[in-house]
Amino acid sequence: MWKLLPILLFLTACSAGETLPTSLQRPAKLQPNPLVTELNELLPLQGPVMTIAVYSFLDKTGQRKPADNVANLSSAVTQGAEVWVIDALLQAGNGTWFEVVERVGMDNVIKERQLIRNTRTNYEKDDPTPLAPMKFAGIILEGGIVGYDSNIATGGTGARYFGIGTAAEYRIDTVTVAMRIVSVSSGRVLVSVAAEKSIASYRQGADVFKFVDLGTKSLEVETGYSVNEPTNYAVREAIEAAVIELIYQGANQELWQFKE
Repeated sequence: MWKLLPILLFLTACSAGETLPTSLQRPAKLQPNPLVTELNELLPLQGPVMTIAVYSFLDKTGQRKPADNVANLSSAVTQGAEVWVIDALLQAGNGTWFEVVERVGMDNVIKERQLIRNTRTNYEKDDPTPLAPMKFAGIILEGGIVGYDSNIATGGTGARYFGIGTAAEYRIDTVTVAMRIVSVSSGRVLVSVAAEKSIASYRQGADVFKFVDLGTKSLEVETGYSVNEPTNYAVREAIEAAVIELIYQGANQELWQFKE
């Protein structure tokens, strides 16, 4: 039995060779995102910083996480993408492009402001200090995650020799986000863009099937592993790419200008 192990290792190595494209033949890792660097290195905005509001950035796909032979009610993509939208806006040009006002947690802000008013009224009864008005936005960013397509590309290889086998498979999914900037004063859509990011999944396994004890008993051994690129990381990259494209398209339409 143990004499067959070198054959198993050889077949495993062969199946892992050309299954995936070269760019995908390594485990997915949370590495520094080059788009963050590109966001930070954008030229500053010519003129005052733009005040922008983000109310939500919803998952509009309705997709569930893929699962084999079981029901899965978990969403395929994050339900809190507005956090990354706000982060990307704040990082644009090292904070020289957008000033984001809080709208996602607006209820909490209003409650806190009411608490301040009540406290000042109780302790400064004669002349309570007025609370400064909240800042409003001139533009709003709208959009969401509009696409999650599974099995855009699939493939694999396998081999078996005298009850020893190995196989490798890969799958490519794609997530798409869309966003637009709307003028508060006119309601006109100023800029609209879409961006997508691919998600790679890879699985490899090996097995041994051998009859022992004069063919009356059998031995079967299986092993394997899988590597999946984080979906949330792909969504974040797509959002950052869309924000960069928004800025460039707005500049091309002369809605704003880069500082020389």
